[in-house]
Amino acid sequence: MLLTIESQSETPIYQQICNQLIVGIAKGELESGELLPSVRQMADEIGVNMMTVSKAYSLLKNEGYILTDRRNGTRVAEKQEKNILFEQRFSETLGLLLAEAHIHQLSEQAVQEEVKLIYQKFKQ
Repeated sequence: MLLTIESQSETPIYQQICNQLIVGIAKGELESGELLPSVRQMADEIGVNMMTVSKAYSLLKNEGYILTDRRNGTRVAEKQEKNILFEQRFSETLGLLLAEAHIHQLSEQAVQEEVKLIYQKFKQ
């Protein structure tokens, strides 16, 4: 999976890395157990500082998307079960996005259609 970093984006680079890896996992581009590049390799491949990749990997590890083992490297974790912390964060984030959609006068139907289109892209 090739990551694309937009240096002019308002989204911090470490967050861009996290976002793209999460989407890659959801789409099946990265399989459970798949070995990810080392921090150094990833930094070299995408042309960013090692600490930026390290921060992204740390956040992904804390959220349970990846597993790190000094001997076996960094791997994609198994699919996760729902939990209350994720559900709360999901609800808060979705609530904010829906508030913005409402302010920008997107209809409920348009929002539902967009959600359906995006969700269908993910590997079931």
